[in-house]
Amino acid sequence: MSNPSDHEQTASTPDELRGQVEQTRAELGETIQTLADKAAVKARTKEKTAEVKEQVVAKAGELKAKAAQAAHSVQDKLPDQVKDKAAQTAGQVREKTAQAGSVWEEKAPEPVRQQAAQGARMVRDNRKVLLAAAGATALAWLAFHRRKG
Repeated sequence: MSNPSDHEQTASTPDELRGQVEQTRAELGETIQTLADKAAVKARTKEKTAEVKEQVVAKAGELKAKAAQAAHSVQDKLPDQVKDKAAQTAGQVREKTAQAGSVWEEKAPEPVRQQAAQGARMVRDNRKVLLAAAGATALAWLAFHRRKG
């Protein structure tokens, strides 16, 4: 058996012992309720976060589909000459970009190239988060301009 510590009182009668047990039960009940309330808040927060994330992903998917549909619609209406010229221009842009990249590789100081590479890696590694943030920003912008207009 354990010995009562100095700050605990020992019951001298069964009624006092019952009273101490009831007091301990009440304190334990309050502690459990406090912990349950904290856990409920965390759980509700996680649920709400998941719900909002799901909505953002769904809306981003809708926007992406609408943009693709609009792009195809515009592309279908373009004359062949314009398409050919666009393809030719795109090829030239790719070529010039490759040349610029080569110049960049030759002329940029090593620390700058390392930082640029690190930034590019971070963007690649966090692509989903960045896309979700961009989608949320686009939704907020659309909502703001719809209310304004």
